[in-house]
Amino acid sequence: MDPLRPDTPERLAEALRGIASDHIAIRLGGNFSKDRVGGAVTDAGATVSTTGMKRLLQYEPRDLTISVEAGMPFAELERILSANRQMLPLDPPWMAESTVGGVIAANLSGPRRRLYGTARDMVIGMTFVTVEGKLVKSGAMVVKNVAGLDMAKLMIGSFGTLAAIAVVNFKVFPIPAESRTFVMEFATVADAIRERDRILRSVLQPSAIDLVNWPSGFRLLVRAGGNAGVLERFARELPDARNEDESIWDSIREFTPRFLAQYPKGGVVPISTKLDGMCAAIEKLGNVPVIARAGSGVIYAHFAENPPAIPPGGGLAMMEKVKEMFDPERLLNRGRLYGWI
Repeated sequence: MDPLRPDTPERLAEALRGIASDHIAIRLGGNFSKDRVGGAVTDAGATVSTTGMKRLLQYEPRDLTISVEAGMPFAELERILSANRQMLPLDPPWMAESTVGGVIAANLSGPRRRLYGTARDMVIGMTFVTVEGKLVKSGAMVVKNVAGLDMAKLMIGSFGTLAAIAVVNFKVFPIPAESRTFVMEFATVADAIRERDRILRSVLQPSAIDLVNWPSGFRLLVRAGGNAGVLERFARELPDARNEDESIWDSIREFTPRFLAQYPKGGVVPISTKLDGMCAAIEKLGNVPVIARAGSGVIYAHFAENPPAIPPGGGLAMMEKVKEMFDPERLLNRGRLYGWI
């Protein structure tokens, strides 16, 4: 079915209200590039895309804030910010296809979450549209103002099951003066984790520490940013590391999309652990390809087929109550969030 592509939040509200009034289930998204993340939509009778809404609404470089519509390509947002040597360091996979709203709805973040945080740390305001066609504004364009922010936080990671994200306000960050990547190779995950521990106990403050086990062996990647003196200190503290081109992070970022394209029956399972439990968790996975945010305790395990089910955890009852409040007929993105709600 051809998607409806409203070009303003108001028209998005009209579209949702009109479809919902006929009790039709709605497939909601941007470019739908992350359909295989979070469970597939089922039983949709209509499709609504936010890609018609892609305007830059407000940008204050001196205040480190920006407001954009949800359909703006994430790569375009990065281009706008980079012109002022600023960034939004979420590093989402599917970079070329992702919209801003899709990245936030899926709560995607990459290697630099260790230093800069996740989407919940960067979103300072939002406008979203309920299935009843109501426009709801939460938060502001001021970094220190957190009034009403919890409502916006509900949308982050909701996969479009609660409402349609229409506008997102972010706090942004300066691009470091210089950046360098160091790579170390190890025969075992235990050896790599010991080096990780040494780095975390040191004075170094890397923006990213990733551990991967592909194509073979274990590689620990450390990303550093700052002035020349800071980078020289990293080089002294990591004498066994080799310098690597920064483009290696693009390869890591896009590994998951490549993997899922290669294995149609495959899936990616996120595993959260304490830092001291990461070694055992990776060893238990065997030869399953992993991307581990080694400084944050998150492991992304890539299964070529039959990925294990992800349990909803202890918050399922609360999730169901929130779903009932926003979408009592369960019209939005049925099947997403692995069918939990």
